[in-house]
Amino acid sequence: MLLQDNLTQAKNGEKISARGYAVTHKDDTFKPFDFTRHAMGENDILIEILYAGICHSDIHSARSEWKDGIYPMVPGHEIAGRVVAIGNKVSKFKVGDYAGVGCMVNSCGECEACKQSQEQFCENGKTIFTYDCLDCFHDNTPTYGGYSNNIVVSEKFALQVPQDAPLEKVAPLLCAGITTYSPLKFSKIKKGDKVAVAGFGGLGLMAVKYALYLGAEVSIFARNTLKMQEAKNLGVKALYTDTSECRERFDFIISTIPTAYDVNNYVDLLKFGGEMAIVGLPPVELKTHIDVTRLVFSAGKKVYGSLIGGIQETQEMLDISLKEGIYPEVEIIGVNDINKAYENLTNGKAKFRYVIDMKSLEG
Repeated sequence: MLLQDNLTQAKNGEKISARGYAVTHKDDTFKPFDFTRHAMGENDILIEILYAGICHSDIHSARSEWKDGIYPMVPGHEIAGRVVAIGNKVSKFKVGDYAGVGCMVNSCGECEACKQSQEQFCENGKTIFTYDCLDCFHDNTPTYGGYSNNIVVSEKFALQVPQDAPLEKVAPLLCAGITTYSPLKFSKIKKGDKVAVAGFGGLGLMAVKYALYLGAEVSIFARNTLKMQEAKNLGVKALYTDTSECRERFDFIISTIPTAYDVNNYVDLLKFGGEMAIVGLPPVELKTHIDVTRLVFSAGKKVYGSLIGGIQETQEMLDISLKEGIYPEVEIIGVNDINKAYENLTNGKAKFRYVIDMKSLEG
């Protein structure tokens, strides 16, 4: 019945009713939450959300570990579903198509970054993130994410997904996939390069898979050896639990670590001219930093941060992933299991990427 109501609202230019799971403060647990999304514009599409991935960023945001969150908060920026309505100027999608939504839903479209499809770095400060963000294009109303039954988004910020794609595996690609694919591409990783992946969770697994696809020789740094067999099955050369164990030197290191650590210990493991990309974001109070003195004496090495990827690059990543069968390992859960999933992710007990079956909202 709710879908039919949404279609009527879309047709009449009304705000779209939505149902999801939210936290109301940083120490809260997830509970049902009814809200509205902005009315559909002529370039917008209405997506019935079928699957939503749980990213470690969701945990940091829900717990206000990076900044004070906007509550009530409905996290989720790994979204896959079906288009159920389109605006009258939409040309990229038709009703019935599959579509995905990643970490952002709008930007100015006018600055140099946006023109180069680097919308995540909008120079006018108008990157609108999928949740926990005030939407300056819609009266500064808060954005709500994918732990819900629908989303309204401009077709420019929706990803095209073929009808035969496994949607439950597509959803996590829209953050975990692009976050790791983008720096590997930026650093021009090629066959024969020696690559290390620091952190072997949801992001780390995708980094390993993309690096192997590019022909690199891959090693892993992990908290423990629990996933040793999984690493071997993938074709990883070595798994280390401490940088002091490693005698190798790498062309490229990507850090997906979401907790405090010594960045310089990894910089020390780079070859001359090697590069390190940081994509993991620990909570701000942990004060992770780079010792500039040690960095100076590691001259000839490069360290940079990387934030997701633009829409064009995200579509490229998605197309390659689908063609080559590069997917995360997922565990499907219902909405009632979100709190337990957060606990497992926080304690390092999660083996796979949790993906919420949003049909469970109906139960």
